[in-house]
Amino acid sequence: MSSNGNAAAYFVDRHIIEDRSDKVAFVEAGPDGHSMTYGRLAELSGRVATALTRADFRREERAVMLVLDQLEFPQIFWGCLKSGVIPIPLNTLLATSVYEAILEDCRASILFVSDALLPAVGPAIAANTHLRKVVVIGENTDGHDAYADFIDGCAASETVPASADETAFWLYSSGSTGLPKGVKHVHGSLRATCDTYGAQVLGIQENDRIYSAAKLFFAYGLGNGMSFPMSVGATAILNAGRPTPDGVLDILETHSPTIFGGVPTLYAAMLAQMENTGYEPTAKLRVSISAGEALPADIGLKWKAAWGSDILDGVGSTEMLHIFLSNRSDDLLYGTSGVAVPGYDLRLVDEDGTDVAVGGIGELLVRGDSAADGYWNQRAKSRTTFEGEWTRTGDKYELSDDGRYIYCGRTDDMFKVSGIWVSPFEVEQALIAHPAVLESAVVAHRDKDGLEKPKAYVVLKEGATVTGLADALREHVKVAVGKWKYPRWVEFVDDLPKTATGKIQRFKLRDGD
Repeated sequence: MSSNGNAAAYFVDRHIIEDRSDKVAFVEAGPDGHSMTYGRLAELSGRVATALTRADFRREERAVMLVLDQLEFPQIFWGCLKSGVIPIPLNTLLATSVYEAILEDCRASILFVSDALLPAVGPAIAANTHLRKVVVIGENTDGHDAYADFIDGCAASETVPASADETAFWLYSSGSTGLPKGVKHVHGSLRATCDTYGAQVLGIQENDRIYSAAKLFFAYGLGNGMSFPMSVGATAILNAGRPTPDGVLDILETHSPTIFGGVPTLYAAMLAQMENTGYEPTAKLRVSISAGEALPADIGLKWKAAWGSDILDGVGSTEMLHIFLSNRSDDLLYGTSGVAVPGYDLRLVDEDGTDVAVGGIGELLVRGDSAADGYWNQRAKSRTTFEGEWTRTGDKYELSDDGRYIYCGRTDDMFKVSGIWVSPFEVEQALIAHPAVLESAVVAHRDKDGLEKPKAYVVLKEGATVTGLADALREHVKVAVGKWKYPRWVEFVDDLPKTATGKIQRFKLRDGD
């Protein structure tokens, strides 16, 4: 194989050279069950590259992808890389106003969009002056170019040479506050995550089948559902629909993946559904993984009891592309985030940038080859997040005596009670361990004296009774994590505000106070 640093040469073209042309790369979980081999992906991504060149889209121009998890996603993503065009996958669940802001921010020249998403992005298209072409996947094109017509008559082109340090794609962060930020990643970042977490923690093999409920449009899902399986010639299962507990359980039964990627809120909802319906798994998962937010210990233990395999809880970010801190199958302790993934270095620092001693709480910094090249058009933010080789995560952690990292909360979520730091996550874990509680979020709230104390927002399981429960939950937390940490106020709600990636938006609950 050539020394081409273009990621498409490694993730796509290499499989043709290594005789995997007939191996199934992707399967759609829908009723039709369409699939695509590595050979077909190489051909179609090459045709996308040719079509981009034919339509006069040039190297380093940007292509926004508002595409569901379907076979066309990898075709377009890798086709862009093959041509030197920079793909920008977007969250498929955003409001029209956010699409308008992102399209204006990134100044993309072309938009690929699934027809089901046209209504949401249509007004943003009309308001944009940078787009020269809109290509629609599906039958309802609304006057735009159809994807099939866009690549019609195109032969597959060769992959353009690129440096591993050259910008390959962008992702827009799902941040817990404010508008998303454009995060620039280089070609070498994709392989870096596969050589570290994919190979050394997940241990993915060619005979694995992986299903990621987390979507391809953000970093965690992109690794789970595309780069990890493609690094070894494995098969990924794609689902264009929303990952409901029923739907996910059906995919696990029907398609028998060996690896499953979810987020804590989904695991909790699936376990509640299994409990309500008496569902007993027959599928055989080798391992499950979790990220997005820290996994409560109670959920991990219940999942292990039900499925007979563990959830490897880990921590990653859009800025680092995937997980850099994780539990491992041979080194797992629920309630912690584990240890550094091989290939990454970690530090905990205080507000002055001084390293924190064991047992102390500090902000987590990470160093590794998958770090982003910075934010687009946000120099000040880039300078405060990317400090030389180190990337600030914005997460607070405690380092235990045995070298494990214990999640405390986002930097802006932490608060002190009686001069002692309180971790919202620690209190939330205690609440979730109560049999009546499905989800919880804890924030700081000022009492009549102006002092900050914990306030809990609680989502109950189906059939749970509210009467007397607030007092019971307070006592439960006192026993579990300490008398000063219990929530002085308990408010029962139907749901919690979250990002599309499942992160609880505690700032919205604080604002509500």
